[in-house]
Amino acid sequence: MKKLFFALAVLTVATVSTASAQKLLRFGIKGGANLGKLDGTGYDEAFKLGYHLGGFAQINLTKGFGIQPELVFSSTNTEVKNTSEFEDVYDFDNIKETKPKLNYLSIPILANIDLGSPRFKLQVGPQFSIMTSKKENVFEEGRAAFKSGDFSAVGGLWLQLPIVNISARYIIGLSDVNDVNLSTATSPEKWKNQAIQLGVGITL
Repeated sequence: MKKLFFALAVLTVATVSTASAQKLLRFGIKGGANLGKLDGTGYDEAFKLGYHLGGFAQINLTKGFGIQPELVFSSTNTEVKNTSEFEDVYDFDNIKETKPKLNYLSIPILANIDLGSPRFKLQVGPQFSIMTSKKENVFEEGRAAFKSGDFSAVGGLWLQLPIVNISARYIIGLSDVNDVNLSTATSPEKWKNQAIQLGVGITL
């Protein structure tokens, strides 16, 4: 998975260089709401409000198609709703934090596909995220509960108005971010991130 992401990153850099020479490259900034949740037994299934901020590059390769690499910081709120799911392994009387906040630096590499108009685009592609901060003591014994990396699939829509852009996308985690074993070794509990991002930005 890491090799695939590295290959995509190298391809993006090469494409950016080519697009710059042909003046087919645009930059921009974006931000907005990040409605996230952690999909796993014992966690609240409702989406929690957070935020995201970042920048992007639009690389037009051919008429109606291009790619859009981004660098996005996002903050996700989660909550342990049913502590009984963890009581066989952890003593919740000694746990101070059951509402961990997870901050990620994400790198999505999206395909831009025109939907009948160059202003309205379908966006799909992979996203790799690196955790920048986390609650180290979500569970007892001071062990970090979450893995530092997350690989996701992204799908959404992009509306490009003059200067202003509006976006909506759904992000579904493909990798297990659980870094502790909450059940048996043969059947570990899996936690996966999910998020809805609604954004507004400026295209330069």
